[in-house]
Parts: sequence; C-alpha cells; structure tokens
Amino acid sequence: MTTLYAGRFSGEADPLFRQFNDSLPFDHALASEDIEGSIAWARALMGAGVLTPSEFNSLESALREIEAAAVSDPACFHCAKDEDIHSWVERELVARVGDLGKKLHTGRSRNDQVATDLRLWIRTAIIARQQELDITITSFLALAERERSTVFPGYTHLQRAQPVLFAHWCLAYVEMLLRDRDRLGDAGRRAGQCPLGSGALAGTAYPIDRVAISDELGFDGPTANSLDAVSDRDFVVETIAAISLASIHLSRFAEDLIFYTSTEAGFIELSDDVTSGSSLMPQKKNPDALELIRGKAGRQVGHLVSILMTLKGLPLAYNKDLQEDKEPLFDAMEQLSMSLRMVPRVLDGLRVNRERSRTAAEGGYSNATELADYLVSKGVPFRDAHHVTGRLVRAAIADQKPLEGLSIERLAKEDSRITSDVFVALKVDNAIAKRDVLGGTAANRVKEGIASRLRALAGRRTFELEDGMIEIREASVDDVTGIHSIVEHWARLGEHLPRTADEILERLSDFGVAVRDGRVVGCGSLLIYTPQLAEIRSLGLLPSVHGSGLGRRLVRYFLDWAAELHVPSVFVLTRAPSFFSKCGFRQVSINSLPDKVLKDCARCPRNANCDEVAMVYDIPV
Repeated sequence: MTTLYAGRFSGEADPLFRQFNDSLPFDHALASEDIEGSIAWARALMGAGVLTPSEFNSLESALREIEAAAVSDPACFHCAKDEDIHSWVERELVARVGDLGKKLHTGRSRNDQVATDLRLWIRTAIIARQQELDITITSFLALAERERSTVFPGYTHLQRAQPVLFAHWCLAYVEMLLRDRDRLGDAGRRAGQCPLGSGALAGTAYPIDRVAISDELGFDGPTANSLDAVSDRDFVVETIAAISLASIHLSRFAEDLIFYTSTEAGFIELSDDVTSGSSLMPQKKNPDALELIRGKAGRQVGHLVSILMTLKGLPLAYNKDLQEDKEPLFDAMEQLSMSLRMVPRVLDGLRVNRERSRTAAEGGYSNATELADYLVSKGVPFRDAHHVTGRLVRAAIADQKPLEGLSIERLAKEDSRITSDVFVALKVDNAIAKRDVLGGTAANRVKEGIASRLRALAGRRTFELEDGMIEIREASVDDVTGIHSIVEHWARLGEHLPRTADEILERLSDFGVAVRDGRVVGCGSLLIYTPQLAEIRSLGLLPSVHGSGLGRRLVRYFLDWAAELHVPSVFVLTRAPSFFSKCGFRQVSINSLPDKVLKDCARCPRNANCDEVAMVYDIPV
C-alpha cells in the first residue's frame, strides 16, 4: 500500500511497524468529522482560488458519498490497509474523482486535520453524555419523589449517624451529577477552537479564511497559535478528567446500593433484570450491574493517568505520541455512556424496604444528637450536653435498650433538666423535621429540592431514539439557522407559512427545538393569543427523523409549556388531523377561534382553497 509520504522512502514499511503505527483500527471513529472538516477545507480552498466552484462541488459530492458509505457499512474499515482515517478518506476520494482528490490536501497537514477531527468528535460526544446525565438525574428525582416520606439511616464512617429521608440521599447524587454535567460542558467549551489552517506547525501558506472555516464547522473561533493548535490535547485531558470524576460519583452510588442491598442491611432490593445468580449457590442475587459501574471507575482514572503521562514530556509541536490520545478517550466516553444508561434501569426497578429502613434509622442511637440538642434547649452548654448524652448512651448500651427506652428517672439522674418532653424530641420524625434549613433533610426542604431540580431540567427534555439521543429545549440564537431551514422546507411544500430568519429571531422566545448531536432536527413555537388560548405553530421535523415519535414529544413539550403558563386551551391549524388526534386534540370549527388567529391567512399560498382543520387540546386543571 502506498503511503501519503511514499516519495521520501524507497522501500516498503516493515509489516510489524505497520501494525504498530497504523491507527485506522480505532481512529475510523472520526470518519464523519474528517469528512466534515474536508468539506470545509475544500470550501476554503475555493475561496483562496485553489479550487474552482465546479471542482468544489465534485469534491463535496464525492465526500458525501464516502460518508454515507462509511455510515451504512462500518465493516468497510476492517479490511482496509490504510494508515489512518485521513488516508482512507483520501484514497476513497481519489478513487471517485481521480487527481482532483489529490488537490484537497493542499495547505493542510494531518496534524491540524486530526486536531480538528478530535475536537469535533469530543463536542458531539459531550452533548450525548450530558443528555444521558439528564436522563439519569431525572431517574434519581423520580425515585426521590416516589420515596419522599421514606425514613432512612444516614451514615458517617459507615456507622449509623442520623436519620434522613431516602429522597435526601437521592438528591445528594443529583447534585454530584449536575456538577458533572457542568464540568463536561466546560471541557466542551475549551474544545471549541478550530485548529484547521494551522498546517503542520507554522500555519498554512495559502490565503485561507480561518474564521469562515471555524463558523462552518460550528466552532467558537479559530485557534490563536499554530504551534499550540496542533500539539494541544488539554481538551482531551479535561474531558477524561470530567469523565473520571463522574465515574467516581457513580462508583460511590454503586457502593451505597451494594451495601443497602446486602443481607446485613436489607434496605433495598434490586430488580432481577440488573442482577445475576451464582454458578454454584442457587440462593444468590448478585448486584452485578452496580459492581461493574463501580469497577469501571478505576478504568476511567487509568485513562486519565495515561493521557497525562503521554503529554508530560512532549516537546512542541506535534509528536506521534499524540496518537495515544484516542483509544483512552474513545473508551472513556463509551464506558461512561454505558454506566449512565445502566443507572436509570437500576433506579427505576429497585424497591425500598421502608419498614426495615425506618427501624434501622431509629436504631444505633442515631437520636443521640437530638438528646444533646434537647439539653441545649434547656440551657446546657453544647459541650456539656455532649458529655451527658455520651454517658446516657453508654448506660443504654449496658442495659441493651435504646435511648428512649431509659426511664425518665434514669435520664434525669444524669441531668435534672431532662423531663418527660424529652421523648418527643427523641422521635425519628421529629429529628428529621428539625433539620428545616436550606439543603436539610426536613420533608418540606426535600420537596423544595426535588421541585428546584425538576425546574432546572424542565427546559432540557432528553430521551433516546433508535438513532441517538434527542434533547428538546427552549431555542437560542444559535438555533435560528436550523429553525429557518426546517420552516423553509415545509413552507416550500405549502405546509407552513414562510418566515424569514429575522421574523424567527423576533419571536425566538416562542420557539422550542429538538436537537440531535448539536443539530436542530425539529422545531415549533407557542404563540399566546389570550390568557385562555395559545397556538402551536411552525411545528416541523427534518424528514430524516419522521416516524421516530419525535413529533408527539414536541407537541407534548408545548402542551406542558402552556400548562406551566396556566393557559387552559391550545389549538392548531393542521392538514394532519389524525396525528393531532393521537396527541389528544379534538376538532372544532375554525370560526370558533378569535379573528386575529386568521390574520396570517393572507400570507398563505392556499388561502383561496384552505384545507386546514382547527383542533383544540384542553389542558386538565
């Protein structure tokens, strides 16, 4: 196989060296990113006068064909003999367009090419992990709501300490995972500079518009220094570091549940579908899913150490050592994804033994702090109250009784200020209710915590379709182009009213979008006419996601939005009444709607022959 640099060498590479050197077996994961970057580079070469518009069109068409072939048949990489994904794409391109394909690499190095590919890949992967984190957080919140009144033993040093609500335990992991989401976002932002145009190390010699390349590829801007651009892997380190910490949090969660599900604790039972039996002992129900989540944390930390050691001694600029960045990164992303997708399955199916949990929370002298606080309320300095309580705990242990099992005479013997009202203070429910501070375990604080985190997630509704994760959220300025593209597509078919990008921008606060891999694949808007009536407008999907169930989810998003605004009725004007009927709408006369609803009809190309049906959804009170 001829390599990209064969002119310098006269002989064939050693077979073992080829096996040692070639990266196609793993960097083929960058195929789509490499092709997107190549199209952007071809456009930049056209702008620089290196390619004609006709040549650019031929290259773009061929590159799209290559991408489609790679996506439809991933096995095509298995038998290929190319050194890396860049040479594979170039060989495939030359096979389609001949010598024209050889012009594409003009002014470009594999050094800035792979740095660009990897940044594109990371940004897409991070969005997917954030969506999986949203689903996991939602599962924790659902479990917290389900077990909001369940009393549970709290631990320090793995010793029973103070009673808490089980929902409070759930919310602790919600906080950890929210921080993980933010950390991944930070890493993604620092991967947001485009290296393309940096060449091998010194920058390209051609008049390339690097800002235009950056914009086309969705970056925040071009990198500032070519030496740094081709050798920087800080964004890989940060990403794996964020993944590692998320994995540590999941490991702690797994360890908690492994203990809680043990025979010794018996607070929780896992569903059969996330556990396994023993090959020898028929009675066993092993928490294998949790143990694997816990076990993968070490693997992730190992990846972090690996990339740090790879970078530690590297001189500027590019070195082949940097090829070692991909396998740890790819595996770290995959393993975190698997763990995050497994956690909701564990949470959704577990059952809490509420009676046993409450008994455990009441035992182990976990109400000793309440006795100390009781004494403080009677005027005893806390340090003295602590000593008195300690002596009473020792006495209760000797008598094999709980604190509340001691007689009032025995309690008062240690301090005469203890009276019969102490038994109210020692009750577990009172202990929980007293923790009525922000972030505390009191029932109303836990309720507030659940509601607060649900509100934070309300603008981000994430779910999984067959071909990937989808996020539905409020639209931002960055989404205007995608929204306009969808609206324009359906307007050409006569299904939507045409709207300019400026018109969409003016009403952007009305829009919601469905996003996959950073791309808008669906949109719609909610227009409020009166306090009693709103309309869902400009609802549309890319043809590629039709039939996926996304349309109904988008409709649900806008109905929930109207409910949050206390608007009791939502209507649509549609040529697809059967679809909206499945969404719960009922047909009404179009004349029953306010006159201003029909003001847009003059702009409609079908105004003279209107075939739209008016349908209304009544939001339950």
